[in-house]
Formats: sequence, structure tokens, C-alpha cells
Amino acid sequence: MTIPASHRDLLNAQVAMLATIGSSGRPQLSATWFLAEGDTVRISLNTSRQKVKNLQADPKCSLLIPGTPPYRYLELRGDAEITPDDDYEFADKVGAKYGADLREHDQPGESRVVVTIRPTRVVTWGGALES
Repeated sequence: MTIPASHRDLLNAQVAMLATIGSSGRPQLSATWFLAEGDTVRISLNTSRQKVKNLQADPKCSLLIPGTPPYRYLELRGDAEITPDDDYEFADKVGAKYGADLREHDQPGESRVVVTIRPTRVVTWGGALES
């Protein structure tokens, strides 16, 4: 799926809402940092977090990126692909975007993964920003 030009600017947003499916079958939402590369979005997550456990059990997810004016957004629906990030290579890229060291958010012995979302459906609301 291709993200339309009218909403590509939202891929530079600071925060997105990641929706996963919990063990009860109910959704769980988490605000998260992300990086976009083309039509693919990647997230660095600590493996101790519930959202990682949810995605390991059921990879279906949705990522909502809000914009301005209010109610303008981009939603990416798809399946998450989880790969190890033991050397923090990707976490360092995310940290560079946000001016943070993600190692400081992790406890000793914890690890990180890269969650890649390749959309199977793209939903947009609101038009393109006017120049």
C-alpha cells in the first residue's frame, strides 16, 4: 500500500498511537516514537512491554499518526514484523530523531526489538495541508 502524498507530511510527526490486541481480545493503545522509510514505519520497543507481548501473540496492529488541524490523520493497518535489535543499531536511529538515548529507558538485562509495519491498508482523514 502507498501512503498518499496528501498525508506523507505526517510521517515526520513526533508521536503515533500504536494499537495492538491484548490477550483478552481488547485493544491496547500506546503512544510511541517511530521512524518512517518510504511507506514502511518502524518502531523501537523494549521487549518487557505489553505491546511487544501482544504483537508476538497476534501481529495485527494499527498505527495512527495525528496531524493538524485537529482530526486530520493517517492510519496504517497491517501486521507487525518483529526482529531483534540487540546492538541498539535501530534504537540509536530513533534516539537521534528524538534527541534521546533509548538505553536510558531500559533496565539492565532488558532488550529491544524493531517492529516493522508494512501497511496492508492506509486510511486518511482530512485533506492536504495548504501551503
